[in-house]
Parts: sequence; structure tokens; C-alpha cells
Amino acid sequence: MANTKPTIDLSGDILRRFEKVSLQSCTGALGYITRQAKAATNGDTSSSWTNCYMKNVKPLTHGRKIAARARTLSFLPPRPDMAAKLRDGENSPEFVAMESCGPGDVLVVDANRMSNLGILGNMKTRTLWQRGATGLITDASVRDLDKVQDDYGLAVFGAGRSAITGLEGSPFHEANVPISCDGVLVLPGDLMVADDDGVVVVPQQLAEQVIDWIEEHDRVEEYIAELVDEQQVSPGRFYPPSEELRQRYRDEQAKKAT
Repeated sequence: MANTKPTIDLSGDILRRFEKVSLQSCTGALGYITRQAKAATNGDTSSSWTNCYMKNVKPLTHGRKIAARARTLSFLPPRPDMAAKLRDGENSPEFVAMESCGPGDVLVVDANRMSNLGILGNMKTRTLWQRGATGLITDASVRDLDKVQDDYGLAVFGAGRSAITGLEGSPFHEANVPISCDGVLVLPGDLMVADDDGVVVVPQQLAEQVIDWIEEHDRVEEYIAELVDEQQVSPGRFYPPSEELRQRYRDEQAKKAT
């Protein structure tokens, strides 16, 4: 499989906007887009974006929030003959993938959910630090976590921490190709949003639509809070907001702007 270039180069402005929103807002936006698509196609489930949350990838550096472009690396199950073919020093796929990272990027590693394996540690993640990358996301475990966190300042999300330095015959496969991390498809250039609630993938082509929806949704919630306080009623009268209420908010904002 040839390396896959991102179809959209997400801007620093988009990343900064996502840094201000919660993971729940991202999943809410993807759910909304899915419902709208289903309604427009009479329930066609091929338009679903709900499989974007990594259920088993946890924050290992608590308190860190990232919104970064994905650079990817795939990892093969153990087999000695493949390890001999794929390990090639600084030209090995893991180093190619890490060298492709820079500011605003995060390395996402598909390790086939081998959660007992510490796939990367101090020496290899040093490359991410040198390149100014944001951090590391993987469905495996991570070695040398204290050093990776304290000395390099990288944000790390994974299955856990492990002292296992590797399994014989478990080679890295390819850099910057589509991968499955914890059962979620990640393409190079997708937006990864992660905090103490986990990790969600925002497909790169949806990023602007998602952040626009989130920012408006937050303003609509403030509008609902004002209505509830003014009318002294239960939030259930207005929440969750209907399409009619959203349009009412937009109309009122348009009037204020004129």
C-alpha cells in the first residue's frame, strides 16, 4: 500500500478552535451530522460517523488536551520473517512515521490492540520531541512513560504502561497509511481530539463542519439557559434544542446584527 497523503491540510486556526471544545461536543457533532445524513437518505446507515470514539484508549498523561493532525503507523502481529524484512534502522517505518511529525501533529499507532506491549519508549519518542510533535496515541501500551511525559512534555494516550520492550517478530509495517487504532479508522491528516475522557477521530473533511456546529451549539445552549431563567421553566422545555429553536436563535442573532 502506498503512503497516503492527507486530502486536506488542516490549518493551525482549525486546531486552535478545537482546543477550546470538549470531547463530548465532538461526538455530539458527529452524531448530529449522522442523524441529518440518515434523515436525508431515508435511514441509510452508510452515512454514519458514530464509530469515531476509541473506547479502550485512555489518557496516560492526565490533564492534557490535544487537537492535532494524525500521522499514522501500522504494526503487524508477531512473525519472525516479517520482522527481518521490515526492520531497517533509521529507515524503518516507525522512524519514517515519527520524522513526518511536526508541530500540530500526533503519531497514531495501530498495534492490533496488543495492550501488554510497550511499543515506544524514551529513545524512539525522542524523535517526536525533537520534531515538536504533540504526542502519541496507540491501542498498545507505552514504556518509559514518566520520562516521555516529564522530559519530553508529550501527551500520551494508550492502553496502559508496560515494561515489556517488545515482542520478537512484531515489526512496524507502514508509515502514513490508513490504520485501525482500537477499531477506529484513522487516515493520515484526520483530526485527533483527546483529553481525560479519551480519544475521538474527526475525519479531516468534516473538521470545519464539526467545529462550526459545536461553536453554534454552545451559543444555543447559552441562549436556552437565558430562556429558562427568564421564563422560570424546566430546561426540558427547550433542551435538547430542536431545529426550530436553532433557527429561532439564528433569526434573532441576524436581527441583532442589522
